[in-house]
Amino acid sequence: MNFRILSKVLGLLLLLLGLAMAVCGLFARLDGVQAEGQAVSALLVSAGVTAVAAAILIVAGIGRIERIPRREGVAIVGLGWILSTIFGALPFILCPPHLSWPQAIFESSSGFTTTGSTVIGDLAAWPRGLLLWRGVTQWLGGIGILVLFVAVLSYLGVGSKSLFRNESSFQAGEASTARIRDTAMTLLRIYLGISLTCMLGLRAFGLSWYDAVSHAMTTVSTGGFSPHNASLGYYSGWGNGWAIELWISLFMVVCSLNFLIYAVIIRRRWSRLKDEDDARWFIGICTLIAVGIAAGLALDERYSVGFAGALRESWFVVVSIASTTGFGTADYELWPAWCQALLAILMVVGGCSGSTAGGMKVSRLIVFLKSSAHEVIRAFRPNQVFRMVVNGNPIDGDVRARTTSFVALYLLIIAVGSVVVGIFEAGHGIKLETCLAAVLATLSNIGPGFGDLGPTDNFSGLREPTLVVLSGLMILGRLELFAILVLFVPAAWRRY
Repeated sequence: MNFRILSKVLGLLLLLLGLAMAVCGLFARLDGVQAEGQAVSALLVSAGVTAVAAAILIVAGIGRIERIPRREGVAIVGLGWILSTIFGALPFILCPPHLSWPQAIFESSSGFTTTGSTVIGDLAAWPRGLLLWRGVTQWLGGIGILVLFVAVLSYLGVGSKSLFRNESSFQAGEASTARIRDTAMTLLRIYLGISLTCMLGLRAFGLSWYDAVSHAMTTVSTGGFSPHNASLGYYSGWGNGWAIELWISLFMVVCSLNFLIYAVIIRRRWSRLKDEDDARWFIGICTLIAVGIAAGLALDERYSVGFAGALRESWFVVVSIASTTGFGTADYELWPAWCQALLAILMVVGGCSGSTAGGMKVSRLIVFLKSSAHEVIRAFRPNQVFRMVVNGNPIDGDVRARTTSFVALYLLIIAVGSVVVGIFEAGHGIKLETCLAAVLATLSNIGPGFGDLGPTDNFSGLREPTLVVLSGLMILGRLELFAILVLFVPAAWRRY
């Protein structure tokens, strides 16, 4: 392992993180609110500590980097997210009302992985500068800190293809054939453009600049952090509250699709759009489930809403869960059990590959279902030859095997994680539903879960060891398992 490469690149990454903290500290300084003085100190001290650590790493790795080998690229991706989480937790520890180390790690991990789970019970008790930092962590995590970094490294003349390919958010086929710098810069421009459009729309609907920026960052990143305790329910009493919900739901869908679709549109390669199976599946699944739930709620005598009101409520919740954003406008735990079961399925599936959404990804669901169907047919037609195409790409036996292994490992981690959470929470009277919800919400980067962790609750009631485990699950799910698990394989660190 070339530790000089690791040291230099990780140092540059921390330097970028320190700069983001300093910007939030500058906002807190200019905000003019008395309570922001504590936020200024916390953010600037954190930025300083992060910058010092970055300088040490950069000096330790001094020298020209010609290229980043595959093994070092995998290590940088995994360690980069871990270091970002650790240093990103500093402001939450230093600023009143203060979080403990495990709580701060959980909050930081939830931000950078765009999960949206929180241990903060009362957001009103925290300075706006710190709440802005929460939003910035999600915005950086949405584009993928390392994908953003690829663009910078490429302009420095560093071959960063291995970083791009191992940052799980953008593992689409075009990424391996196009020039990595151009692809990274295109994705960055698209991300900035969508963020700006979302922010200006929210501002036009009457949100303050602070609220518009905060919600735009956490919507486009499909993260779900809000500066208000009631989340988007804060605007439900507004006359145009429905328009705000519709606008945000639109961008949750937009950012749950493969971002390379928008690169295709920009390049006017319209014929390529017909091959986007996972986009059609994602929109179709969301529409079908939202309409089904709305019909069920409208026909249920316990709910005094018509179909239109039920559809508005169900559409936002379904899109929020499917996109793994986690914004709340309604308490879905009051819905019938079959509705909650559908939402649980959406939590596992998540959004499309190459998007800011989490979950197992729709493309893997397509491959898994088609492979399962083929195996059923092969049971009585053993000699039949199948040809599988997903998103315009032929799927061979190796891809099917890797997909099946991923799904099996994903479900295994959910099961084992639930047991571990149950052990750590023994004596607290925690139910199986809550254990399962905690693991599912964090591994799939959803945010809210079920039971004691529903849309009107938070994770502050869990023990600190549990929060550390769930923080690890968030990073594991964000990097789609393998980029983190490989760090614990001794062979990856040996000479070859």
